[in-house]
Amino acid sequence: MAVKTNERPGTRAVLRYCRMSSYKVREVLDLVRGMELSRALEILDHTDRAAAPVVAKLVRSAAANALHNEGLDPEEMYLASAFADEGTTLKRWRPRARGRATRIRKRTCHITVVLARMPEEKLARRRARVAAEATDRRARRVAGTRRASGSAAGRAQADAVAETAVDPALDQPGLDEPVSWVPEDAEATAAHAEARDDEAVDAVEVDTTETPASEDAATDATASGEDAD
Repeated sequence: MAVKTNERPGTRAVLRYCRMSSYKVREVLDLVRGMELSRALEILDHTDRAAAPVVAKLVRSAAANALHNEGLDPEEMYLASAFADEGTTLKRWRPRARGRATRIRKRTCHITVVLARMPEEKLARRRARVAAEATDRRARRVAGTRRASGSAAGRAQADAVAETAVDPALDQPGLDEPVSWVPEDAEATAAHAEARDDEAVDAVEVDTTETPASEDAATDATASGEDAD
């Protein structure tokens, strides 16, 4: 039997009677459900929705609960569950024309966020990715120092490090080895330069096979003089 959404194990934080519609909050929760904690906070901090700051504060509260109450590392947790239930609706009235009144419904909701520790295989991939990023940053820093020193060997080694750079965005789950990454601009520049060189070679071949017009005229004049004699 599957575990219910509100019965998932983990560290949770609940916000009750939030003065916002549950429909609006669910749109934000759908963006970060199932993501790592750091990635979810990045998305929430850059989401242009009124519910995003509220959800981000609640997620940070759940991470603090996991750290202080259960001694868990927040960096190794993800949003196992996030949902919003409807709360009490406040009834208000707005006066209208001809002595009438219109009802105003002020919605509220209860927001729940559950954080859980990531599986071991996912944690292993994450640790490998973090280690690879740290190694790549150190290699880039050393390469920049050697390039600034001005030595030929340092510049050559710096260029080699730049060519074998790793893009963290290409690190997909399940890949054990980093993927070599070359910027698209560099590929386009290389292709353009190769095409330009080919055009230059073709132009040189055409120029060498054609005979100048002045030489043709001189040859014709010599031939006509010999015929006249």
